[in-house]
Amino acid sequence: MPAKPTLRQRYSAILGWFAANRPAVQSELHFRNGYELIVSVILSAQCTDKRVNMVTPALFGRYPDPESLAAASFEDVLALVRSVSYPNSKARHLIEMARKLVSDFQSVIPSDIDSLMSLPGVGRKTANVVASILYDKPVIAVDTHVLRVSNRLGLSHGKTPEKVEADLENNIPVEQRAISHHWLILHGRYTCTARNPKCGECPLTQWCEYFSDNKK
Repeated sequence: MPAKPTLRQRYSAILGWFAANRPAVQSELHFRNGYELIVSVILSAQCTDKRVNMVTPALFGRYPDPESLAAASFEDVLALVRSVSYPNSKARHLIEMARKLVSDFQSVIPSDIDSLMSLPGVGRKTANVVASILYDKPVIAVDTHVLRVSNRLGLSHGKTPEKVEADLENNIPVEQRAISHHWLILHGRYTCTARNPKCGECPLTQWCEYFSDNKK
């Protein structure tokens, strides 16, 4: 019986496969600039990117920049985002975020995590997504997909996003962190799904703890 791979071997093999086979993955959200990115990421919390992409064209058509969104009424924004999850709180957060962005950051999306998290509606995951995509910061955003995939593959045994984030950043080279978020989230979205993971078509099973523990 083959020896169980070490943690270093597991990371090396999995990241190596992704680098060779998924070298150019990127966010599935549709955006053209930092403003559109942060709005889209706020809307995507507990909501599919597909749904967000259906909502944002009309939203950005009506409010193309932070200044126009900052001046918007709650009722008008709510009408445009009503089909996403938690529309009331997201509509409020978007307006408040835009106001603070205009007043405190001269409408420029900040690059550091703490400044991003000072914006209404921006938690650590959202801040990490924006910083990694917009500024190529070496941070990894951990959502439910990334947490699940990291646990199943054996990259982390952390039970919280913060612990998984720390484990991933301790083991993934700085230059691969930004893209690793996309590798893991897309793997979780399409292959390592929450219910009935598609192990039969997964290329990572030889390094996967979940598969090793559950195969017959």
